Amino acid sequence: MRQPLAYVHPDAKIAPSVVIEPFVTIDKNVVIGEGTRIGSNVTILEGTRIGKNCVIFPGAVIGAIPQDLKYAGEDSTVEIGDNTTIREYVTINRGTAARMKTSVGNNCLIMAYCHVAHDCAVGDYVIMSNCVQLAGEVVVDDHAIIGGGTLVHQFSRIGTHTMVQGGSKINKDVPPYIKAAREPIAYCGVNSIGLRRREFSNEQIRDIQEIYRYLYQSGLNNSDAIERIEAELPATKERDEIILFVKNSPRGIIKGYF
Repeated sequence: MRQPLAYVHPDAKIAPSVVIEPFVTIDKNVVIGEGTRIGSNVTILEGTRIGKNCVIFPGAVIGAIPQDLKYAGEDSTVEIGDNTTIREYVTINRGTAARMKTSVGNNCLIMAYCHVAHDCAVGDYVIMSNCVQLAGEVVVDDHAIIGGGTLVHQFSRIGTHTMVQGGSKINKDVPPYIKAAREPIAYCGVNSIGLRRREFSNEQIRDIQEIYRYLYQSGLNNSDAIERIEAELPATKERDEIILFVKNSPRGIIKGYF
């Protein structure tokens, strides 16, 4: 359904079932998939790709050029998956030469006033509560939940199945499967409730807890803890994922509160 009070560039590729409400602006070089609804006063700029069955609430701005002085007009994109909801006044900026795209995955909920900066990579089933601010080149892995008002420093990574307390300031990487809270941000245990909701077994959760005992309660530095984990704990998908996360963290992981 097309609104006569909306502006849609003739070169935009809009699926026939897309609903466009009044006062929407859709620029050239935009693709929007079947079943998506675009609320009033939404601005969708050049280079944006939106999947199927998304809902974009009033006032959102998607595909604006990066707020990065190094940006030199690269032909970059914003790519949003299927079944994702973007609430009021969210801003999602295009990529730069660093990655050439900013991406938000499938089945995400990005609540009001969030900002996703250039070259961020947000995975599937991510929930970002109101006013979460992601700086450039942040990575948020699948199933992460970030509490409202959280500030995430550029280049940081938030691991899969994490729960981050609202109002946090993240300047290190947050490893997978944990709760992160306090000031300054710290490891506060395994996200066992969230993992059970996602059908992790008690055995899997115990294994993850044991891994983090080595990392945060043994008194070992991260390198020595990883050596002990590899030598003493059985290989599992979760163990190997945590090991790779820590080994590949250029910023280092958040500290424990113990």
